[in-house]
Amino acid sequence: MTDAGQPEGTLVVDTERNKLGYVMGHAGPYVQLRPVTGGREWDAEPARVRRATEAERQQAVRERTRALNSASSGGIL
Repeated sequence: MTDAGQPEGTLVVDTERNKLGYVMGHAGPYVQLRPVTGGREWDAEPARVRRATEAERQQAVRERTRALNSASSGGIL
């Protein structure tokens, strides 16, 4: 599946990098994605982007929660 019909905020997988990210926008021929834990956006080819599965969505929630907890405790895990 390509980015067509995937609005901003949709959780997707960049299959080239095997990495979860949220759709932040579209620039030229690319989809701009941001890691679930925050950080720098990257560009992905639309043909290599697909919607996240339920298991991947659950993984994203765990990763995001872990990152937020770490930030709130001063980086102590």
